Amino acid sequence: MGTASNVVLAVAPHVWATLGAFIGGLVIVVALVWAVSMGIGVMRREPDRPETSEQPHLPVTGAVEEISERREPDEVHCGDDGKRLLPYELHAASTRRSQDQHRSRWAPGSSGSFGSGGPGRT
Repeated sequence: MGTASNVVLAVAPHVWATLGAFIGGLVIVVALVWAVSMGIGVMRREPDRPETSEQPHLPVTGAVEEISERREPDEVHCGDDGKRLLPYELHAASTRRSQDQHRSRWAPGSSGSFGSGGPGRT
C-alpha cells in the first residue's frame, strides 16, 4: 500500500462530512424559502390597512383631560347585624376620594426621594 492510497483513505471521511454539511444547509435554505413564501401568502389574505379617513380622530371638544386626585382607603365595616359582609355587599372600588386634596410636600429633614430614612444632607 502506497502513500497515495493512504491519502485517499484519509480524505474519504472529510468528503462525506462536507457533503452532509452541504445537504443540511440546503435543507435549511429550502425551509426558510418555504416559510417566507408562506408568510407572504398569509399577508396577501389579510384585509387592507385602513385609509387615513378611517382612522380615529379627536372629539370636537378636544382631548380628554387627566384627572388627578388624592384617594384614601374605603374602610369596610361589619354589616348592621355584626356579621361579615359578602362580596356583593362591597363597593365597586376599594378607595374613595379624599376630603383633603392638598398634595403632601417634601419636608426638610425627612428621607426625601431615596426612601432610606437616613439623615440626608447635613
